[in-house]
Amino acid sequence: MERKAMEEMTDKKSTKLPRTVALTDRVKTLGIVFLLLVSSATGFAGGLLGSRGRQNLNSTSTQRQVISSESQLISTIAKEVGPSVVSVSVTSQSSQADFFGFAQPVQQQSAGTGIILSADGIIMTNRHVVPAGTSNVTVTLSDGTKLDKVDVIGRTSESDSLDVAFLKVQDKKGKTLTPAKLGDSSKMQVGDRVVAIGNALGQFQNTVTSGILSGYGRSVVAGDQASSETLQNLFQTDAAINEGNSGGPLVNANSEVIGLNTALAGNAQNIGFAIPLGDLMGLIKSVLASGKLQRPYLGVRYVSLTDDIAYQFNLPVKRGAYIVPGNGQASIASGSPADKAGLQEKDIITKIDNTTIDENNSLTSVLGRHSVADSVTLTILRGGKEQKITVKLEAAPTN
Repeated sequence: MERKAMEEMTDKKSTKLPRTVALTDRVKTLGIVFLLLVSSATGFAGGLLGSRGRQNLNSTSTQRQVISSESQLISTIAKEVGPSVVSVSVTSQSSQADFFGFAQPVQQQSAGTGIILSADGIIMTNRHVVPAGTSNVTVTLSDGTKLDKVDVIGRTSESDSLDVAFLKVQDKKGKTLTPAKLGDSSKMQVGDRVVAIGNALGQFQNTVTSGILSGYGRSVVAGDQASSETLQNLFQTDAAINEGNSGGPLVNANSEVIGLNTALAGNAQNIGFAIPLGDLMGLIKSVLASGKLQRPYLGVRYVSLTDDIAYQFNLPVKRGAYIVPGNGQASIASGSPADKAGLQEKDIITKIDNTTIDENNSLTSVLGRHSVADSVTLTILRGGKEQKITVKLEAAPTN
């Protein structure tokens, strides 16, 4: 029994032995496979981490390249446009009441920016940079040269929505003036890269700030406690425009001037406004051709239509320039182009040539794209019926 039992046990052991061996071999085999899998997984993980590392490096490298490319672009724009930008220093006379209430003459110093338009010394700036009462103007070139014999050719009237003036350098002191390249502002789209250059705060010459075109067709009331003016059809940008930047260029990525920096939002950050260059081209061409400022005009008193105004006057259209009834004032200036063409009060001008008058294109801004002596076709509504009238533009009266 015992023997048998021993045999049985031996048999069992012998039976178990192969199984045990077989199990051991399997464990070894599985161990090898596991090691291979671990090795492969480690290699894969290492490859994955390496790949991700390379991706991160590539991403960082790409970001650096983008930043570097953008920095190079802005630097290139600054170098190309900088020589065409001048700082404008102004001495003006005004009056101020003294302790007893008597008006006393006061001399004021101010500063702004200008854009060189021609090699013979024509410079464009804002009207408010060289206001009425200006007695002396000097400009400083980008290399620091001061030119002190500078005349004001002309400026638009205080009631004009185009805040622009033109200067002429009489003595260049042997310096070569570099005219700015002028671009097509009508091609600008919201989101396009722009650069503003100017005499920031009247102290920091040719300061460069960059941003994007944030909007267009903006209307704002600009000024101070003493006076204000309504500016229409402006570009909005988040490129920083500070005091002293007025009259400087807003430039596109091709180093072309597409706007004239004009105003900043006083109650917000990074909101600046510029006059689209297209609205100024008529005046620019006139000044370059004749050496004097001649503002084309129609000679009408009008209001730009909105939904509310159209409702108020019970008008058939909601956009256009509505020639308002007189109420004691002439709606049509006597002897003006509008008078000669037969325009009447309550006419609604809806188009000038093929340009629709709306919130993006005011009557004044569209006229600014033309020159004196240009003939334009007005599309008007009179008594609910559409008509077309041809008008020859004349120079606005200077008084």
